[in-house]
Amino acid sequence: MKNRENFVIILILGALCTISPFSIDMYLPGFPAMAKDLGVDISQIQLSLTSYLVGIAIGQLFYGPLLDKYGRKKPLIIGMLIYIVSSIFCAYASSVDSLILMRFLQAVGGCVGMVAAQALVRDIFPINKTAQVLALLTLVIAVSPMIAPTVGGYMSAHFHWHAIFIVLAAITAVILVAAIFLLPNGAAPESNLSLRPMKVISNYRSVLDNRQFLTYMLAGGIAGAAPFAYIAGSANVFMNIYQVSEQTYGLIFGVLAFAMIGSTQLNHYLLRKFTSKQIIQFSLWYQTITGLVLVAGLWLNLFNVYGLVFTMFIFLTAHGLNQPNAAALSLAPFAKSAGSASALLGSMRMAMGGVVSATVSFIHNGTALPMVSIMALCALGGLLTIMVDKRIPHNKRVPSNSLNKKIAIST
Repeated sequence: MKNRENFVIILILGALCTISPFSIDMYLPGFPAMAKDLGVDISQIQLSLTSYLVGIAIGQLFYGPLLDKYGRKKPLIIGMLIYIVSSIFCAYASSVDSLILMRFLQAVGGCVGMVAAQALVRDIFPINKTAQVLALLTLVIAVSPMIAPTVGGYMSAHFHWHAIFIVLAAITAVILVAAIFLLPNGAAPESNLSLRPMKVISNYRSVLDNRQFLTYMLAGGIAGAAPFAYIAGSANVFMNIYQVSEQTYGLIFGVLAFAMIGSTQLNHYLLRKFTSKQIIQFSLWYQTITGLVLVAGLWLNLFNVYGLVFTMFIFLTAHGLNQPNAAALSLAPFAKSAGSASALLGSMRMAMGGVVSATVSFIHNGTALPMVSIMALCALGGLLTIMVDKRIPHNKRVPSNSLNKKIAIST
């Protein structure tokens, strides 16, 4: 009975973690139809993705203290209700401005799922089981980018883009009911915890004062924004420029998502022979070179759709290597403040993703060059951040490869 209860709990926690990934990926195939219905250019629809990423970045910073102050379930219920209502408003948006605003609110509500799920893993399971549970949650999260665009492409082709948001609201409503009745309450509320802005800001500032954290947060955040450039521009590139169908686009998206998933798993084996610092330096070099190949190939008109997908596949494999190791190196200096550092790391990464996706929209010119140029610049920026930081000792390893592995399966 205990194993069955744990299976149900892990299943619900995994479902909570997929709310935001599904919300990002599932509506991408509907971009052309949304632009046509709302009478705007597709670059303006891309800004709804930017607003969602900004919402996640802001929301994560708030939910950490709220989940500690009021317990796990109250903020979880409120956040998911905000998500459901916002999703319904997205479905009936009559202008691109209202869509952008509702997507922001949708993100602020939905990001509570992942934050609460990670907190509940620490609350419910013994410490020697948390890595195993996080690995299972990561598997569920990893599958969502392969499923969501395919489902969204089918719905956009056979129903309408409005239906995508209705389905997201319905799925989240089911998850919410299951969370209310089947999830344990988790840790007791810390009623004495201060939520004063200056206290919270002071805590975050102390984290940013650490040079190693700041360097690898920036390196990982800048390089890690490259997939957001791809996400923001891919619907226009593949469906408008290369004229693939919604279903084919969903398949392409799934294949490219596998590049990041597979390399993340490869990272576990590489850590047995190399340090996190060695892996991230190598991955950023090869990602930068591949990014320049992408730009040159498109500039010289050398790629058809298959060549572009293949080269982007190679580029995105580096993401699964540099991101877990950047996170490990960022968090390594912390013990007591690991929670705040983790929240700040995730928030800043999403903020950078929002900036990049907005940039792709603003420099949209009817070709694939804006998308791949930003991707290449992100990789180069991450590499330069590490190269110019002479103050981080090159012979200092992360304290334990167990930390590397734990971060690798939870990123």
